[in-house]
Amino acid sequence: MFPTLDAARITARDPDTLEALRKGAFETGFLKVANTAITPARMRLVLAAYAAFFDLPEAEKRAVDMAATGSNRGWGAPLSEQVDPEANPDYKQVFDCGFEAPETGLSVYAPNLWPARPEGFRQIIEAYYRDARAVALDLLRGIAEGIGADRHFFDDKFDRPMALLRGNFYPPRPDWAGDKDFGIAAHTDYGCLTLLGTDGVPGLEALGRDDQWHAINAQPGEFIINFGEMLEMWTNGQVRATLHRVRGSADQRISVPLFFNPNHDTNVAPIGSGKTILAGDHLAKRFNETYRHLQTG
Repeated sequence: MFPTLDAARITARDPDTLEALRKGAFETGFLKVANTAITPARMRLVLAAYAAFFDLPEAEKRAVDMAATGSNRGWGAPLSEQVDPEANPDYKQVFDCGFEAPETGLSVYAPNLWPARPEGFRQIIEAYYRDARAVALDLLRGIAEGIGADRHFFDDKFDRPMALLRGNFYPPRPDWAGDKDFGIAAHTDYGCLTLLGTDGVPGLEALGRDDQWHAINAQPGEFIINFGEMLEMWTNGQVRATLHRVRGSADQRISVPLFFNPNHDTNVAPIGSGKTILAGDHLAKRFNETYRHLQTG
């Protein structure tokens, strides 16, 4: 149901691969890619860095707690997010970092918060953030061709991206968890394209057109790709933003999504509509609905 595409063939503009990319984006909203510039060994290094951080005592993690900020930078404790208002807050932990441009005064470009430990954490994560953005942009070039736009249509719209890199830690599903408790409840991503690396532990499910939940998994070095609300809107519904969730299991799981979102002032209204919808406005609204520390009242 979810094909695995060769990223090198996307870059080389292989017609069959580009057609499979277009089909995945337009029909299921989910697919997988392999053979990117990020090797399995590199992905395992990144996963190990996040694992070491999440294993720290809570007091150390609270030193970079995003709840003390007005942005989504640093550690997010269990129950600090609620992606589905009909479910309970998500029981996962997260660590977020992103593109810094503090001179703008915009929370989506806030300074990152870095823990004192584990050693080398910042260097590993910053380098991965840089390289994962390059992989994501190359995939968007393939999407641009799929919607009939110039291959480089998206390039200048992602030179100061509101791209958020996250480490997710899903503990074993708690004994107290009920029908409304999830590692992350059913949701669609808010932005454009999500590049998801995982440790290979199953857990992610996507809602198919048959209204059934389908498991989708990838080993380190493979990536799960899905698309968000912003790209669905921008392409006038051609690209699908698909509901997905992590219920959790008896095994802990770490995943690393890059939420690849455009520059703040990019107009993401349907192409050719003559309307204006700023990417930053859409993202700020959705963040305020999700992060409990950003909610007022």
